[in-house]
Amino acid sequence: MNVTLLGWSLTLAGILAVILVDLWIVDRGQPREFTLRQAGAWVTFYVVLAVAFGVCLLFVAGGQYTAQFYAGYLTEYSLSIDNLFIFYVIMARFAVPRVNQHKVLLVGILIALFMRGAFILVGGAALARFEWLFYVFGLFLIWTALGLLRDSGDEEFKENILLRWVQRVIPATGEYHRDRLTVRVQGRRLVTPMLIVMVAIGSTDLLFALDSIPAIFGLTKQSYLVFTANAFALMGLRQLYFLLGGLLDRLIYLSKGLSFILAFIGVKLILEALHATGFEQVPQVPIWLSLVVIGVAMLITTVVSLLKARHDAAREAGEPVPTGVGDAGRTPR
Repeated sequence: MNVTLLGWSLTLAGILAVILVDLWIVDRGQPREFTLRQAGAWVTFYVVLAVAFGVCLLFVAGGQYTAQFYAGYLTEYSLSIDNLFIFYVIMARFAVPRVNQHKVLLVGILIALFMRGAFILVGGAALARFEWLFYVFGLFLIWTALGLLRDSGDEEFKENILLRWVQRVIPATGEYHRDRLTVRVQGRRLVTPMLIVMVAIGSTDLLFALDSIPAIFGLTKQSYLVFTANAFALMGLRQLYFLLGGLLDRLIYLSKGLSFILAFIGVKLILEALHATGFEQVPQVPIWLSLVVIGVAMLITTVVSLLKARHDAAREAGEPVPTGVGDAGRTPR
């Protein structure tokens, strides 16, 4: 897949234009709470936009690359849902007013998108030159999948190096000033906690990219598709944050589903690496099968999680409950 400089430029300009329109429509005027109706409309818009982009790819590049984009987008979107758990923890940790949360998420996601773009460029160039890295990526994904299964289930946010450096070096106020990033206090320019929490969201998301980007490189070797799938998954993430709300606590098997997906892609990467390095008898996993496996895994994870949540709610209320739903809980990343 040969994407020209013009193609990259138009794609980046289109993504930036959509984000600016989103920012202008949602964040213009006084800060206000993001309603459930707004969140639902925007999530639908971004999903339709991603589907439309895939249709355009079908006419421009063919069905194979379209399937790779959809598989990558679905994987990134699924992993992004899991990331929302820690975003809730960050918002609570910094006591972000609800009216300011959507702006924090947008800027934090912009930071994450920029850093992921750099990560993708470096990763794509390295994979193109060193085929043995596919073994490393595959083993890393399998190790990450096993780590998800062993997770104790405690949600925890640990300040990373960048966040600690910002808090130590940049003078900040102890309180919010509406949605302003900086204020002048006694003639001295200070940043507000708004800027600090934006750095927290953006830098934390980059840590999540350490497993999500290798996962999508296991589905497509095209840096353009890796970047666009990440961009579409991230752009609608802040609206998804408000739409899901309490539903996230009911997706108790989410990490188990993601663990299966990461392990599957890890095995797929290793099989492809073996095939490419001389073991031609090793079977390859077609992209259509990857798309089906990812979709079915997330569907089963969601249905079983909601059934388990309903089972627990009925048991707590003292009502008769159906049997057959296990008691294992969610283990967040």
